[in-house]
Amino acid sequence: MPEPQDPPPEDFESIAQRLRRDPAGLFPAVAQDSTSGDVLMVAWMNDEALRLTLTTGRATYFSRSRQSLWTKGETSGHVQYVREVRLDCDADTVLVKVDQVGPACHTGTRTCFDADLLDPLVLSTDDRIGTRDSDKGDRDTGDSE
Repeated sequence: MPEPQDPPPEDFESIAQRLRRDPAGLFPAVAQDSTSGDVLMVAWMNDEALRLTLTTGRATYFSRSRQSLWTKGETSGHVQYVREVRLDCDADTVLVKVDQVGPACHTGTRTCFDADLLDPLVLSTDDRIGTRDSDKGDRDTGDSE
């Protein structure tokens, strides 16, 4: 039996046709460490940034403040070597799995998500699966009536 093959890569035009963009032609890009799975940063891409990312193997983004492309690490040396790029289910965000050299955040931290931990409301297991105290009395206890 032959080994399974990866599907052939889509050409850039077919990928670009599927992408949903904001009115400025941008879409979010989530950079994730390819080894640890940690989310490193979130940035914006346009079609040209995605094309460069896919063809050069270096993460390239679009700066909304400078209105220009930038390749991660071109001035800092904190390069992102691209391992994989995926579209999300709505085709409006890309996940860029990278090998990060140095810190990912412009503040010098490993990720842009090291600053503040926001504690969410933690629900009990019963709350998460929708079980209410009033439902507990309805369960079959094995007693016959």
